[in-house]
This record gives sequence, structure tokens and C-alpha cells, in this order.
Amino acid sequence: MAGRKERMSLNKNKIFRIASFILAIMGTALILLGLIKYREYAIGFSVAGAGFYAISWAFNALKGRI
Repeated sequence: MAGRKERMSLNKNKIFRIASFILAIMGTALILLGLIKYREYAIGFSVAGAGFYAISWAFNALKGRI
């Protein structure tokens, strides 16, 4: 059994890491979408993207503490 591969399991830290990464990608996409496509709503898109970054930062800070 020593040479057998273990199945990948999702523990709490890995879930927080994946969620934080997805939120950061979504925040970046919102900011870029506002800057490139919807110039007249760029402020709103940027604020929403910054909110996604803040939530992503909070998830990253929670890693290992819960």
C-alpha cells in the first residue's frame, strides 16, 4: 500500500485557496470588462471588482484558521 496513489481530497484549506483564486479571477474580469467594454460604467465595475478582491483577501486570510 505504500506505493499506491492517494485520492485527492478537498480539505478546508484547499477549498479556501480555490475559492480565493476564483474570486480574484472574477474581480479581475469585472475590472477589465468595465475598462474595455463598458467605459460609461467603469466606476461601478471597478468597485464591484474591488469588492471581489476584498472577499478573496478575506478567504485567503481565513486559510488555516478555521
